[in-house]
Amino acid sequence: MLKKILFCGAIIFCFVSSSFAQDLSTIKLPPPDLKGGKSLMQSLQERKTSRLFSTQKLPIEVLSNLLWAACGINRPDSGKRTAPSARNWQEIDVYVAMKEGLYLYNAKTHTIEPVLKRDLRKNTTTFLQPSRIQVANAPVQLIYVADYSKMGFGADEEDKIIYSAADAGTIAQNVYLYCASEGLATGVRGMVDKDALAKEMKLSDKQKIVLVQAVGYPQ
Repeated sequence: MLKKILFCGAIIFCFVSSSFAQDLSTIKLPPPDLKGGKSLMQSLQERKTSRLFSTQKLPIEVLSNLLWAACGINRPDSGKRTAPSARNWQEIDVYVAMKEGLYLYNAKTHTIEPVLKRDLRKNTTTFLQPSRIQVANAPVQLIYVADYSKMGFGADEEDKIIYSAADAGTIAQNVYLYCASEGLATGVRGMVDKDALAKEMKLSDKQKIVLVQAVGYPQ
């Protein structure tokens, strides 16, 4: 942002930093560990929603495994994912809100790319009752955003809502199972002020927030 400043009777110009992703950089995630964790049946047995979270930060290795489990590429030859999507549109973008700022997961490069240098985690709760304050303090909030511009022809507005909701739900379940497998706490929710959060995230009118999912260590 360009700003005028009056200095010793003369007008000079300076650039003032904005709230965008200045000073944040792309983070290359390590390859996911495909051999760890509990069995599928054990993970299903232990899958649950949590509302109490430690503020302890997730190690980058855990974040890597988490995002790959959510919707990473498991078939490099085709670019297809660990979670299905209607007509393989892959329209759900996974944003990662952390204390340092907001990032976007890039499955093709297995990186998280900077979006905003702002902590938006508390913006992901609508009502700040004690349990929701704990949810907001989770070190990672995954924000599932449907990009309707990726959904192609042949889908009307109702179809886009239904398909994107189903696709976000499969990603959320992948996260649930990964968290159960690794002893992490997680909880998905839809009661979010989506319009206010979308404005904070600088989303376009073709991008719609579907769900938010907190991830962290249990308290």
